[in-house]
Parts: sequence; structure tokens; C-alpha cells
Amino acid sequence: MNNLKYIKKENNTKKLIRTEIVFAPILIILPFIVGVMLIRDYYIRGFLFENNEYLSQLFLGLIIIIGNIIFDIPFIKSLIKLSKNNK
Repeated sequence: MNNLKYIKKENNTKKLIRTEIVFAPILIILPFIVGVMLIRDYYIRGFLFENNEYLSQLFLGLIIIIGNIIFDIPFIKSLIKLSKNNK
């Protein structure tokens, strides 16, 4: 709570929102790219060559992508709501 009081006293809310907007693409796109690369690697090395050792890469890629979607949707919604409230 003290951190929020400090932010409100110093009127840094707009700066914080801008910073979050700048880093949002990195937080959203980077895990998606890593997940797709893992799934692609599984497809090439595991599925096409029928090697079951790469099955863990499929699961890891799916977990990264699904987790990214689950946590990024509320983050984006709250960021949009907060940016509208501070205009």
C-alpha cells in the first residue's frame, strides 16, 4: 500500500503506464516465440523422425503458450483499463 501512495503522491502513474506499455510486447511475444520454437523443434525432430525423446519439448511449448495466454489476457485488460482511467 505504501508503494501506491508514493506513486500517487509523485504523479508518476502516467510514466508507469507508459513503461508497462513499452514492455508489454516483450512480455507477450517473447514467450509465444519460444513456445512456437519448441513445438516446431518437436515437430521436426520428434514427429517427422518418430523420435519420442522430443515429446517433452511439445509439452513445454504448450505449457508456455497456454500459460502466456492465461496470464497475458488479464494483464492487457488491466493495462487498458488503467490507461483509460489516467487520461
